[in-house]
Amino acid sequence: MHPDSYKFYRTAYTLAVFTIVYNILEGIVSIYFGVSDESLSLFGFGADSFIEAVSGLGIAHMVLRIQKNPVGQRDRFEKTALRVTGFAFYALVAGLCASIIVNLLTAHRPDTTLAGVIISVVSIGVMLALIRAKTRVGRSLNSPAIIADAHCTTVCVYMSVVLLIASAAYELTGTAYVDDLGAAALAFFSFREGRECFRQSRNDDHCGCGDEATDSETR
Repeated sequence: MHPDSYKFYRTAYTLAVFTIVYNILEGIVSIYFGVSDESLSLFGFGADSFIEAVSGLGIAHMVLRIQKNPVGQRDRFEKTALRVTGFAFYALVAGLCASIIVNLLTAHRPDTTLAGVIISVVSIGVMLALIRAKTRVGRSLNSPAIIADAHCTTVCVYMSVVLLIASAAYELTGTAYVDDLGAAALAFFSFREGRECFRQSRNDDHCGCGDEATDSETR
C-alpha cells in the first residue's frame, strides 16, 4: 500500500472513531437536558445520537475492511450493525410517536428549550466539519464508500436543523406543540434512516445512502 493511502485510511478511521465518541457524548448531554427540561425533541435527538454511534461502529469496521480490500462487499458484521441500527431507529419512531400523542392529550409543554438551541448549533458545526473531512479523505482514496458515509452525515445536519428550529421557535414564542412538531420531524427522518439501514443490509455493495451523489462525485 502506498504510504499516502495508509495515511488517508488512518485519517478515515480516526474520523469514524471521533464520530462515535462525539455521538455518545452528544447523546448523554441531549438526553440529560431533554429529561430535565421535559423537551421531547431534545430527548429524541439524544436517542438518535446513540443510534448513530452504533451505526458508526459499522462505519469504522468498514474502513478497516476496505483498507484491506477496496472492492470487497459488506461482511456479516456490517450487515448486522445495519439491521440493529434499523431496528433501533424504528423503535425510536414508535417511542416518539407515542410520546407526541401523550403530550398532545395532556397539553404538555417543556420548561425550556434553550439547551436544544445550543446543542443543535454545536452539532451543525461539528457535522459540517465531518462532512468536509470525510469527503476530502474519500476523494483522496477514490473510495465511493467513504464518500457515501460523508453524504449520510448530511442527515445528521438535517436533524440538527430541525432541533434548532423547534427549540428556537419555542424559546422565542412559547407556542404550544412546537416541541412536538420538532419531535415529529425527527421521527420522520428516523423512519427514513431505519428504512435505509435495512435496504443497505440487503445490498452487498459498499456504498450506502447518497449513492447517486457519490457516483457524480467520483466520475
